[in-house]
Amino acid sequence: MSPALAFPAVDLGALLPALVVVGTAGVVLLLDLLPPRDSKDHLGAIALAGVVGALIVTVWLWGRGVETRAFRDMVVLDAFALFFAVVISYAAGLALLISIDYIRRHTAQAGEYYALVLFATTGMLLLASANDLIVVFLALELMSLSLYVLAGFFTARLASSEASMKYFLLGAFASGFFLYGIALLYGATGSTSLDRIAVAAADRSPLVLIGLGLLIVGFGFKISAVPFHMWAPDVYEGAPTSVTAFIATGSKAGAFAALIRVLVVGLGALRADWSALFWALAVLTMTLGNVVALAQTNLKRMLAYSSIAHVGYMLVGLVAGGPAGAGAVLFYLLAYTFTTAGAFGVIALSQRMGEEAVDVGDYAGLARRHPVLAAALALFLLSLIGIPPLAGFVAKVYLFGSAVRAGFVWLAVIAVLNSAVAAYYYLRVIVYMYMREGEGAGADYAPSFAGGMALAIALAGVVGLGLLPAPFADLAQAAVAPLLR
Repeated sequence: MSPALAFPAVDLGALLPALVVVGTAGVVLLLDLLPPRDSKDHLGAIALAGVVGALIVTVWLWGRGVETRAFRDMVVLDAFALFFAVVISYAAGLALLISIDYIRRHTAQAGEYYALVLFATTGMLLLASANDLIVVFLALELMSLSLYVLAGFFTARLASSEASMKYFLLGAFASGFFLYGIALLYGATGSTSLDRIAVAAADRSPLVLIGLGLLIVGFGFKISAVPFHMWAPDVYEGAPTSVTAFIATGSKAGAFAALIRVLVVGLGALRADWSALFWALAVLTMTLGNVVALAQTNLKRMLAYSSIAHVGYMLVGLVAGGPAGAGAVLFYLLAYTFTTAGAFGVIALSQRMGEEAVDVGDYAGLARRHPVLAAALALFLLSLIGIPPLAGFVAKVYLFGSAVRAGFVWLAVIAVLNSAVAAYYYLRVIVYMYMREGEGAGADYAPSFAGGMALAIALAGVVGLGLLPAPFADLAQAAVAPLLR
């Protein structure tokens, strides 16, 4: 008589925020088949409701304080995953609010847009919970494939199609490196589980070190770290602005969540090796991003290089390590999400003669024509510089302070000098808005209730995190503490 099959216990509670989002995506796809055919705004509202539902579920689970493991520890819903679920939910929610009127204004209504945003969000949420390299890879691909399509959503625009193709080709190449790294780590350790890899990686075999290097290539592409950043400026410029805001915030949060868990939980024994590598990557990334941004006249490309520079700042926290360094990265990502989504939101709400206003010169005199819009963009840019009392200032203080306390004084000095360089190209935009008069028609406001709500939420986040940072910084440090045990 054959023995009975033993099925592993399935606890869907570990996937609850992701299940809410992917369930909403299914509802959106079904409702897209039904009338009305000429308007899809209701699908945007349903997608937004799903993201808000996931945020509420996340806060409820966090309040319970219970760590849930499922699928033989391949998925972990702990405080770390829940913190990132909050960040990702805010990123997705702001992107959806920006999208509702923006998409209708620039292209025919298409319900699949909102479903793709939700599928990408699901991948990001799974990245935050993944405790196995196979789950990390699957979540990365779910996120990436959705974003490849979203980047080329404006099919009538050559720049959008070009951005999608570049993103796809380079992304597929990076995925190959990542998958090969997983294969080498499996060959060296006999497992793809981060907990088991942590035990076997202590012997520092050559296969483990090579596998680590290949994983960093894959992650480096997803976070747009130098020298894997080539796709970012073209994709940020060519993609719809609402999608650019989502790529710049949500995808970075998801990728950093997986990167931190893999490095700290799975490869913590190799900290001396990857810390030195990230020291160099941080310097290269922040320096190249800021220097090249100085020459940009296209606002979306400028913010693309700015986002590359901010990745360099976040890598400083990874190098610093410990609860202070990793916690500072989490807080920085939260502040960065509100700030960057808000900046791109202003671009999405600006138009010049019926087209997107993306040139810096288009914003000359904006403060006279639309003072509220100009003030919002100015606050977001000042936060990116790191001017008190905004969120960007506090985030940089935490981040650079953790590096100094960990003994990486020169790295902190380089980061501060880069922040000073970055002030030039951010302030240039503010000077154009307040002290220049444009030639011909300048940027005008494209009315959008949902977009205005997104800007209000982003502004509240930027100012609130700047004035009252301590509770959120404490939550960030508490979220990473279990990983460092």
